[in-house]
Amino acid sequence: MTAPLIECQNYINGQWVAASGETLESRNPSDWRDVVATFPRSSAADVDAAVAAARKAFKSWRLVPAPARAEIIYRVGELLLQHKEKLAQLISREMGKPLTEARGDVQEGIDCALYMAGEGRRMFGQTTPSEMPNKFAMTMRIPVGVCALITPWNFPVAIPCWKAFPALICGNTVILKPAEDTPTCVHYLSQLFHKAGLPNGVVNIVHGLGEETGRALVEHPDVNLVSFTGSSETGAEVGSVCGRTHKRSCLEMGGKNAQIVMADADLQLALDGAVWGAFGTSGQRCTATSRLILHRDIKEEFTNLLLERVHQLRLGLGTDPQTEVGPLINSAQLQRVNHYLEIARAEGTKVLTGGETANTENLAHGFFFQPTVLDRVTPEMRVAKEEIFGPVVGLIEVDSFEEAIAILNNTPYGLSSSVYTRDVNLAFQAMRDIEAGITYINGPTIGAEVHLPFGGMKQTGNGHREVGTAALDVFTEWKTVYVDYSGSLQRAQIDNRD
Repeated sequence: MTAPLIECQNYINGQWVAASGETLESRNPSDWRDVVATFPRSSAADVDAAVAAARKAFKSWRLVPAPARAEIIYRVGELLLQHKEKLAQLISREMGKPLTEARGDVQEGIDCALYMAGEGRRMFGQTTPSEMPNKFAMTMRIPVGVCALITPWNFPVAIPCWKAFPALICGNTVILKPAEDTPTCVHYLSQLFHKAGLPNGVVNIVHGLGEETGRALVEHPDVNLVSFTGSSETGAEVGSVCGRTHKRSCLEMGGKNAQIVMADADLQLALDGAVWGAFGTSGQRCTATSRLILHRDIKEEFTNLLLERVHQLRLGLGTDPQTEVGPLINSAQLQRVNHYLEIARAEGTKVLTGGETANTENLAHGFFFQPTVLDRVTPEMRVAKEEIFGPVVGLIEVDSFEEAIAILNNTPYGLSSSVYTRDVNLAFQAMRDIEAGITYINGPTIGAEVHLPFGGMKQTGNGHREVGTAALDVFTEWKTVYVDYSGSLQRAQIDNRD
């Protein structure tokens, strides 16, 4: 039985607004014949309306006590929990990730809501002694203003929650622009925001294309902050516009993550991490393991174990409970991965398994690519340095720990990293020397937790972090306050020294 077509609408000033112009379609990447929803191709006028609503709502929302704002965020978390399975089914259908992963996607949103609700009573400033007598000094957080949140398709519930909840708890208002591949998930999320009782205009959602709707948001003069997750190329453009227009920007971009496996590692544990890190979400994570840096003493054994496990992975529709590896998100991404396999072969790698589109009868209408292992990869190859964003992992052989660290760091990115070793000394050296925002010891490169900062170095980001208490620094301004109760003029740094 075909599921009913969903009509996504913009959510502006507490109302769902039908498209004023052209509509677009969201389709199931497991079966392109399945049209999930239609959604607006929003214009600059739609963005203007959303920004105006957010600007108006900011005047009152910023004055709501943070603990009271927290109660509403907590209610959103409760609603997410109640609707978890329905949302997970929708994620699997619209984005293609297996149901087990889709449930985890929603759970991250729940966790983030509960965590950020707690921050409503912990939005601490500092008090500090003044250098002068009879003078008080402290710092406090104030909201930034209107925040544009531009989110990707690979975590269509978790990442909108990652961005929206800290923004809201800090007293900002938001305009959320979801990826055009997964609008329905955020449309559903808008219904939960509404049901939780957020005042009109505090959260607004505009659908559309990145180069149109997204650009209009980034360039809008009444937007104070842009939080963007996506490619490094697009992120560079967003950062450029924000710099030119004096907006704050938080950029979360690409990754080329590696897992090191040393000779003393627990190989079965490292194998579990490698398979999950490389092929979870079909490799469509910014934290995915795209390089396995293997010590020469265990490379052959580990490679054989890896191939045996990869051959057992089950490709299939995201909504099939037996599926372990789902489709790529769309035809363009499938073409991209195929193109990188052409590059890999031209560079001299050896395809040990996979390397082609999966087009068996049951997968013929989706964008499936076989889980792929490349051997004879060298550090300077493009496939060792550029983000592929698919179920492809390259094997790199090393002779020493120092060589492994140098190769791991030899990319423009610095998001996630992993080292498997039983040597505590090597583990601590890795923590110190790896150039990445996240380092796992004896764990895969994927698996962020919402109470810890998420983000990377180099071309992965611009220094900010998502979630955790670090997110409060993105969505607030620090204000320093002095109270002089001396009854006389005191001039700092002039009159307080003999």
